[in-house]
Amino acid sequence: MGGMFQRLLLATLLLALCACATPTTDPQRLPAGNWGLDTAHSSVIWRVRHFGLAWYTGRFDSLAASLDFDPADPQAARLTAIIETASLSTGDPDFDHLLANDWLHAAQHPQIIFTSDRIEIIDASHGRATGRLVMNGRTLDAVMEIEFYGGRFNMLAGRDTLGFGADMVIDRTAFAVGSLPASIVGTDIRIHIEAEFLRQGAPS
Repeated sequence: MGGMFQRLLLATLLLALCACATPTTDPQRLPAGNWGLDTAHSSVIWRVRHFGLAWYTGRFDSLAASLDFDPADPQAARLTAIIETASLSTGDPDFDHLLANDWLHAAQHPQIIFTSDRIEIIDASHGRATGRLVMNGRTLDAVMEIEFYGGRFNMLAGRDTLGFGADMVIDRTAFAVGSLPASIVGTDIRIHIEAEFLRQGAPS
């Protein structure tokens, strides 16, 4: 009898843990507050066409972001993301130096910054952030298409956590990035972001 009770108790606890571990995409079930980027579980990948053939791929290794979020008014959320320009990485250190210093002028413009002005909720899992992108000494309007993966309590971090994916396409010539013609290096740069945010302050 005791063994059956223990097995029933264990099954109940496992079900409870599974329920707590299931992410939710319902903003009303998420706590309000300020969220900071979990850089260990986030990435920024960029791609550009090379000679009209394959997509040449790189990343930025140093980034930070903050998100102000109120579940009662998710469209009023504010996002700021900052990339350290010199952290550009392609797997070729010599080429990284060329891109960071001759194309993006990292010494004069050490950061790439996106700040949202408006966030539009499309459905439970998708949204659109419209704002301003500062890069290479220029500030232009930019749009980020966002997929919301959900939120849950992260037992490892001891904090509530939100997960997002985002995509942005920019015209490198609008930001004076590089002088090679489009037949060699495409003009569109496709940026993909994977981000986890941890709620700041005391756990809810």
